[in-house]
Amino acid sequence: MYIVTNRIKMKKGYAEKMAPMFTQGGAIESLKGFIKIETWSVEGLEDVDQLYVNTWWETLDDFEAWKTSDAFKQAHARGTARKEAGESPMLGSELVIQKLQTHVGKQI
Repeated sequence: MYIVTNRIKMKKGYAEKMAPMFTQGGAIESLKGFIKIETWSVEGLEDVDQLYVNTWWETLDDFEAWKTSDAFKQAHARGTARKEAGESPMLGSELVIQKLQTHVGKQI
């Protein structure tokens, strides 16, 4: 299992507003290997907000297929248009890919 985290830095006050946009579902839910998506906000930052968007996948190949899918392009079209118009609250992002090694607790 893989968790892919998009660590998004954004203008102060936007994390709470933007978080629901990432969990509206859509075509991603029907893709092979997709498990779930969740958002987490980092607390205690003074100048910016940081939002972690975690997607859970059965395999890394399933995630890679998502990145090249029409569903991915559609899901990111609005953000791309805002960025090109200079209106995006996003200041930058970093993608972190994590592979499950061991766990204790309930199976997902």
